[in-house]
Amino acid sequence: MGFHEEQAKENLFPNREVITLPGNPTDLGYRMPAEWEEHEATLISWPKNPDTFPPAVLPKVEAAYVKMVTSLTRGEEVRILVDDGRMERRVRTLLPKGERVAYHHVRTADVWVRDYGPTYLRGPGVALVKWRFNAWGNKYEDLLPDNEAGERIAASSGLPVFRPGIVLEGGSIDVDGEGTVMTTRQCLLNPNRNPQMERADIEEVLRSYLSVRKILWLGSGIEGDDTDGHIDDVARFVGPRQVVVAEEPRAPDPNHRPLKAARDLLTSAADANGRDIVVGSIPMPPPQATEDGRLPASHLNFYIGNSAVLLPTFGGDSDKKAAAVLQGAFPRREVVPIDCRALVYGLGTIHCVTQQVAKKG
Repeated sequence: MGFHEEQAKENLFPNREVITLPGNPTDLGYRMPAEWEEHEATLISWPKNPDTFPPAVLPKVEAAYVKMVTSLTRGEEVRILVDDGRMERRVRTLLPKGERVAYHHVRTADVWVRDYGPTYLRGPGVALVKWRFNAWGNKYEDLLPDNEAGERIAASSGLPVFRPGIVLEGGSIDVDGEGTVMTTRQCLLNPNRNPQMERADIEEVLRSYLSVRKILWLGSGIEGDDTDGHIDDVARFVGPRQVVVAEEPRAPDPNHRPLKAARDLLTSAADANGRDIVVGSIPMPPPQATEDGRLPASHLNFYIGNSAVLLPTFGGDSDKKAAAVLQGAFPRREVVPIDCRALVYGLGTIHCVTQQVAKKG
């Protein structure tokens, strides 16, 4: 199905009245669905920030984006955020014609839409949760405007919006869609996010806004992760009561201890329905680094599309092992390896730059 200029104009995010819903989503029958539940679309922001991806790196990053888009559009629409018409025209030259793509003119500072974009809920219809984004604890002043980019996405969607008023990034949580959420203490309890809140306060927000009953608190994240331990580099749900955890067998590696602790905790844990969790492993890739230090490379930063699972790869033996584990978990989806050695230069990979748009029903 082709996507022509006329369609692009019709699909630009329009100016709409913001509908902020009172109360909390759980009481109104909403929940955050699991990522493997059918999407209406996937949202991405096209890369352009030279501080994140210098000119020598950007072409390889864009090549990864092209593969992401062409793989996802076999099963769903991809909605690409671009700054303006000029940027849209350039991106069109990079993508094959006939893809299921819609271009939306929303100016962003960077690509990390998982973290600054809204979280999509299903219930009586589709609704959004717009968290506050403070650039991972006010680390990057130039990226703080992406909180407003997330607001523009939410406001222009035409969907009702819930606003819990706390700082939280989408990459810090992972749900099974049946009442269980995983996160890390390093991130959600970090004083650079919500210093006025205790653990019990955070838990109450998660229960109210994601419709979860069980919160699995892992310890910390991987080396080089500037997000303070996002869960999507450590452990992920791949089905009801099924989790995969990153594994680093080399004891001297700084990732060995926190990943072993995560596995030990999950092996002895139960989900919201009282069922033992089945834990699988995906090996860590070879260490990736620049002159500034270790990069947060992890195969766990995959994204589950309707017909494809996008797997970040890094050129080592672990690539095939990770693909085999995910193919076993998702036998009806194609596991698509995508070279992310350039993308991780920006300190994130595939899951960080995607956001699933929930489908009604």
